[in-house]
Amino acid sequence: NAAEVERIERILSADDMQGRRTFTPGIDKAAAFIAEEFKKAGLKPVNGDSYYQEIQMVRTKLTSLTGDVNGAPLNAQNVVVLSQKPDLTVNQGSGYQKIVIGKDQKLFEVLTPLMSSNKNYFVVVDTSQSRMFGSLKRARPQAMVNETNIVLILANEEPSTFNVNLKQEVTELKLRNVVGTLPGKKRKDETVIFSGHYDHLGIGKANAEGDSIFNGANDDAAGTTATIMLAHYFSKKKDNERTLVFAAFTAEEVGGYGAQHFSKQFPPDKVMAMFNIEMIGTESKWGTNSAFITGYERSDMGKILEKNLAGSKFTFYPDPYVKQNLFYRSDNATLARLGVPAHTISTSRMEADTTAHNKTIDKYYHTQDDEIETLDMKNMAEIIKAIAISSATIISGKDTPTRVDKTKLN
Repeated sequence: NAAEVERIERILSADDMQGRRTFTPGIDKAAAFIAEEFKKAGLKPVNGDSYYQEIQMVRTKLTSLTGDVNGAPLNAQNVVVLSQKPDLTVNQGSGYQKIVIGKDQKLFEVLTPLMSSNKNYFVVVDTSQSRMFGSLKRARPQAMVNETNIVLILANEEPSTFNVNLKQEVTELKLRNVVGTLPGKKRKDETVIFSGHYDHLGIGKANAEGDSIFNGANDDAAGTTATIMLAHYFSKKKDNERTLVFAAFTAEEVGGYGAQHFSKQFPPDKVMAMFNIEMIGTESKWGTNSAFITGYERSDMGKILEKNLAGSKFTFYPDPYVKQNLFYRSDNATLARLGVPAHTISTSRMEADTTAHNKTIDKYYHTQDDEIETLDMKNMAEIIKAIAISSATIISGKDTPTRVDKTKLN
């Protein structure tokens, strides 16, 4: 009901949550609230008697980057070192695997799987990739704990000799997903996941009205609210044949680290479906009682949901914003890449606004104005209800969505 939606949403998006930025007291307060709601719902803790799924993180701060390439002094602007060691020296005799990223390749597509491989790489990046290379240099210097060491050099051709010396400050940090489970009955080894991310952007520069808090009411306190309400709902029903997992992810806004860690805790072939819920607080382009499903064509999960809603006033649509690449921009992506029918449900108006550079129709997206007053509680309640009803045959085991074809992901 709308009153319960508002209760949860108002707490998560309140000013005292400080925008729920990672590594702040605000996000810790939000995590404690979510854990308490999971406990009230009667969910089983994921870690002993704790609902916290701990993630070991490292933040680095570069203090020195020196060396030479082909005998000439190193231009630090053309080098990126991804390592969690305080001191590192790499040269052509270090035994690093060599990779060349040419002008026709996508830098981050090649790099992303390497970053968690626990192996060593020397990567030559073609100068045509300078813009993306610059984005890599400006990226947040934090990552999950691993043993990977990668040296990237921007160059027209592969250097014959190189020597790179790195010094940096290394700080160990922790993040927390909040996760609870509702064990299944006859098919308890098969899992269905409901999720949303509870982190947001925190406190930034004040706007014209003097507001500096990015409350993230829609992004994604709304999805987290839905996850909590679904946990209460299914826990009271007590008829799930498959095990249900309810997850509030951290660090979606800074690299998806929460979902990445979470995905490693489950055999992907035993995850039957994932309902990731992102920004459902506003009307979709079709109005109320509607939402869209990202990656709709990747499995038949959307068709199953539509079948279960036949005769109702609610409609799920395929993602109308395919150019925005939303299927890969939320926490469903990690499991989808493993073949899981993992999709995000949303209503956000993400089409480009032709009157404003690089903006979307959702004018509150990533602004200080993303507050509870901009949301429609009654419509949110209807969306959550539609998710609950449409997922019924998947939870019972009557329907099993087709797998995502891993060979066609790009």
